Amino acid sequence: MLINAQLLLQFQRCQRRPFLDVHGDYLQREIPNELVLKVQQDKIAHHQRIVKKLSYYEPDYPSGNWQAGAAATLELMQQGVNYIRRGVLLTTYGEKYTLLSRPDLLVKQPGKSRFGNWNYVPVNIELGKRPKQEYQVVIAFHAQVLATVQDVILSKAGLILRDKDKTYVVDLDKWTPQMLDILHEYTQVIESAAPPEIFISRQKCNLCPWYNYCYAKARSQEHLSLLPGVTPIRYTQLQNLAITTLEALAQTHASTLENLTGFDSNVAAKLVVQAQSVFTKQPLILPNPCSPEYLTFTAPIELYFDIEAQPDLNLNYLLGVLVVDRVTNTEQFYSFLAETPEAEPLIWQQFLNLVDQYPQAPIYHFCAYEVDTVKRLAKLYRTPHSHIQPVLNRFIDIYEQLIQSVALPIDSYALKAIARWLGFAWRDQEANGAKCIYWYDKWLETGDRTLLKIIQDYNEDDCRATRTVKDWLVNFFISA
Repeated sequence: MLINAQLLLQFQRCQRRPFLDVHGDYLQREIPNELVLKVQQDKIAHHQRIVKKLSYYEPDYPSGNWQAGAAATLELMQQGVNYIRRGVLLTTYGEKYTLLSRPDLLVKQPGKSRFGNWNYVPVNIELGKRPKQEYQVVIAFHAQVLATVQDVILSKAGLILRDKDKTYVVDLDKWTPQMLDILHEYTQVIESAAPPEIFISRQKCNLCPWYNYCYAKARSQEHLSLLPGVTPIRYTQLQNLAITTLEALAQTHASTLENLTGFDSNVAAKLVVQAQSVFTKQPLILPNPCSPEYLTFTAPIELYFDIEAQPDLNLNYLLGVLVVDRVTNTEQFYSFLAETPEAEPLIWQQFLNLVDQYPQAPIYHFCAYEVDTVKRLAKLYRTPHSHIQPVLNRFIDIYEQLIQSVALPIDSYALKAIARWLGFAWRDQEANGAKCIYWYDKWLETGDRTLLKIIQDYNEDDCRATRTVKDWLVNFFISA
């Protein structure tokens, strides 16, 4: 059985995924979504920017014939070429496994090896901006296989990261033992009769092709990882107390949990109420909720604000504001759109001009991004502090108000999960912020204005969803 670096990479992120990749039914996998495709395209572009500067050789072999690829790579190494791109390295591991290594680059350096007075060091080209553990473990894997091919144990390997001028040097004396432990654990999991237990972690799971498959199983089991606030550490603590079901957690007294690792009195109380909310399918007020006074009124005019951004370009290309006039019972949505990156200062000024027309209106948003971005744009475009501070003072984060005050019978406190529970529907059910990044890139590439319309509709719906959540929260506390 082959073990390659990609399997080892995925194993570090989720032990269940490589088991499913090897043993699962591929019909249960989802096709890659737009964000996955964008990441793949960005990685290819980054790789090509690096290698185009090099005079490299690439082994020639029939696709998928790893033995032929390894032989072709070995021939290039014996010739002593300076750079080998996507070389193929093979070695055995135990009795059952073959390790397949395909580092992005093999770089020639002075030193002894079976080839002569030179050897090779593996270098990977990564899209990330920092040397994550998973990157260093993978390059240690490549170095371990390379050691058997050239009869030299290396102490260093390299990572070329995004936006970095120098190659990051990986200490193999540190990372090789960790890699070997992970490799051993991987083989134990792969040889098991059943996959590792499900644990839904949205930040890590959302882009996985097995996400819907695992999520459906977790829902059928009412798995505690679906409960907001249950982290892997807290889940382990709950298991140690034999609290394995939603009902059991809902019936647990908070004092039982508050001294455990990963808990305190506030976390324990909130988690028990969260379980009670999901178990009873009812919204519940949290212990010691934050004061909601400034939410439990209706302002004559209210603004709802949402931003769409392209992080790779460091660009905020759409500032959307929904103006709700409760006196005249009217509302209007303003979409300040930068059709090119150069238009960002223009839409920033348009945004300021609009909010300045309503100096007393609260500006509602969901999560901290809007506040952080307004501060950044004000600094970037030298907006006077005397101008921007009164605007910032009007910002009200609905997300913070909600999570500090109530528990809802949902498995995520993302805007979509909350608003959909309240009955709000986005015009494009599949649209999300990640897809908007992809669509904006495509707009810049193709000039297809329908993509801009989809993004603007989505942004407006986000503003309206924020209003839906705010109105519900106000009414909930009025009627409580």
